[in-house]
Amino acid sequence: MSRQDQNLIIGLDIGTTKICCIVADLQPDGRLDIIGIGTHPSQGLRKGVVIDIDSTVDSMRMAVEEAEMMAGVEINMVYAGIAGGHIKSGNSHGVVATKDGEVTPEDIQRVLDAARAQPIPMDREILHIIPQEYILDGQDGIKEPLGMSGVRLEARVHIVTGAVAAAQNIIKCANRCGLDVGDIVLEQLASSESVLTPDEKELGVCILDIGGGTTDIAIFADGHLKHTAVLAIGGDHITNDIAVGLRTPTREAEQLKRDFGCALASMVNPDETIEVPSIGDRMPRSLARHILAEIIEPRVEELYTLVSREISRSGFGDQIAAGVVLTGGSSITDGMVELAEEVFNKPVRRGPPQGVGGLTDVVASPAYATAVGLVLFASRFDRQTPHRYTPEDDASFKNVMQRMREWFGDIF
Repeated sequence: MSRQDQNLIIGLDIGTTKICCIVADLQPDGRLDIIGIGTHPSQGLRKGVVIDIDSTVDSMRMAVEEAEMMAGVEINMVYAGIAGGHIKSGNSHGVVATKDGEVTPEDIQRVLDAARAQPIPMDREILHIIPQEYILDGQDGIKEPLGMSGVRLEARVHIVTGAVAAAQNIIKCANRCGLDVGDIVLEQLASSESVLTPDEKELGVCILDIGGGTTDIAIFADGHLKHTAVLAIGGDHITNDIAVGLRTPTREAEQLKRDFGCALASMVNPDETIEVPSIGDRMPRSLARHILAEIIEPRVEELYTLVSREISRSGFGDQIAAGVVLTGGSSITDGMVELAEEVFNKPVRRGPPQGVGGLTDVVASPAYATAVGLVLFASRFDRQTPHRYTPEDDASFKNVMQRMREWFGDIF
C-alpha cells in the first residue's frame, strides 16, 4: 500500500485451505467499504503453520494479485492473521503501588509488565497481552483506571504466546511477495471482531472459527476476552474421512462435502441419492446421501466434544449465557448448528461477517470472517506510518511483537 493510499486497509487471512486477501476503503465517517477480494487455494500450510515457504508464497501472491485486480490498487502492506496448534494462552495477574496516589500511564504500563513477568521458553514469544480488568484498592471491574485515585493497582490480563518461528515464517512469506506486514493478529480475535456483537461479548459467548486445519476458540465474558485455544482439527479431517469412507479422490470428497454434506444424519431424507466419483477409471456410483451424513456426523461430534472439554477446562463454561457462535468455512455445512446445540446444550448460531459496506454480498459467507475481521481490527488504531518487518532482522521482529502488545492494550 503506497503512502498516498493510507485510506486503504488490507487483511490477509493465511489459512490451511485457502489464502484470502481483502481490500477495504476507510471512509471519512469511519465506515469500511470492501472494494476488492482475492482467494486462492492454500499450498504449503498444515494445521495453520507454514511448512513450505515457496508454495505459500505462490498462493499468497495469487490471492493478492486477484484482490489488486478487483480493487484497481497496488497492495504493499497487509495485516496478517496467525493461528495453529502452537498458539497457547493463559490468564495472569499483576500488582503494583501507584507512585503519587493517582493512576498514571506509567503505573498502567508497570502493572501490565508485572502481569506478563512469566517464564517463557526460548522458542516462544508473547504475542498479545490483553487487559481484562483493573482493580484499584480492592475495587474490581475497572476498565480504564487512568486518573483515578488509589494506592494499590492490580491488573488481570490474558496472555497469548506463539512459536517465534511460526510468526517469522509468515512475515518472511509476505516479504517475499513484496509486502510489508503492518501487524500480526490472532485469527480468532479477528473473527470475533467481525462476527460477535457487543451484547454477546458482555453477556458471555464462545466463538468457534472452524477452518480447514484448525478450530480456533475464543471465550468472551463481561465484555472481555477470557480464554483462547486452538484445536488441531478442522474441515480437512472431515474431507479425509469422506475420501476414505466412500473411496473417492480427496478433491471430489471436498466437493461432496460442500454440495451434499450434512452434520446431522437425522436431517437427511433417507431416499435421497448422490453420485460419488470413483478412483481411477472406475465408473461413478450412486449412494444414499444418508451414508455421507453418517460419515460426517461422528467427526463433527468429536470436534464439538473436544471443544466442550476445552470450555469446561477453561472454567468459563457457566459464563457463556449467549451461547456459541460458529464461523469459518467449515461451519457452512448443513446440520452444524443443530448438532452443536445438541452437544453444547446452549443456543448456537452461524456467524457471517458484519460491520462493513461495499461488496457485502461477496463476503457474506462465514468463510470470510477472519479476513473481514482483520481489516476491522486494523481500522481501530493508527496506520499513518507504514512499517516493514523482515524476519532476517531480529530487532525488527521484536518491534512488531511490541506493537502488537501496545495495540491490544489500547483496544481492550
